[in-house]
Amino acid sequence: MEESVSGVGVLDKAVAILAALEPRPATLSQLVELTGLSRATAHRLAQALGRHGLVERDVDGRFCLGRRLTDLGAAALAGPPLAVTARPALERLRDRTGESAQLYIAAGDVRLCVASLESPHSLRTIVAVGAALPMDRGSAGAVLRGSSVVGRRRWIESVEEREKGVASVSAPVRRGEQVVAAVSVSGPVERTSRAPGRRYGTAVVDAARQVEQAAGWAP
Repeated sequence: MEESVSGVGVLDKAVAILAALEPRPATLSQLVELTGLSRATAHRLAQALGRHGLVERDVDGRFCLGRRLTDLGAAALAGPPLAVTARPALERLRDRTGESAQLYIAAGDVRLCVASLESPHSLRTIVAVGAALPMDRGSAGAVLRGSSVVGRRRWIESVEEREKGVASVSAPVRRGEQVVAAVSVSGPVERTSRAPGRRYGTAVVDAARQVEQAAGWAP
């Protein structure tokens, strides 16, 4: 392979495999020829990419691009503009609550963090942009699944559901009747309490409405 593009060699090699598979499926021998990687390295990285759903095997056993790339592609198209639009509202939410604020969208069977602002406290929740988290745990997952609880009180809370010691409150961002994203605030239970909705519910709902207004979706 050529000199590293990113400075992270293993990442460059993984991307080289994806690029080699872009035109058509390939056998392991073809991957080695196309990427210049050793057979062992090409196989190891293709298998690792497969565990993340980025590479699959076709009916003939050849490596091909995985279906999760479709979800990530859709998120790339929908996520960044909304993330940029939502940032001022997330900044106000973080400053108002003193806790970390995030914006999530659904991407297949996971929720994808497309914007994240950290609390100024030394003890805080950190969610990286691009993190793919379970849809079946956490308040943002419940929002994106369309939980009926949201309809009754406009927000939903979660306490130590996804991660021990962490609580969160989320509210839906709607485009018409469709939930397109979830605004969340999260932090350590010792500060948010075990009933974080009472403390942050109104602020999170306000932030979600601000995102809708900034995106031009407010009624």
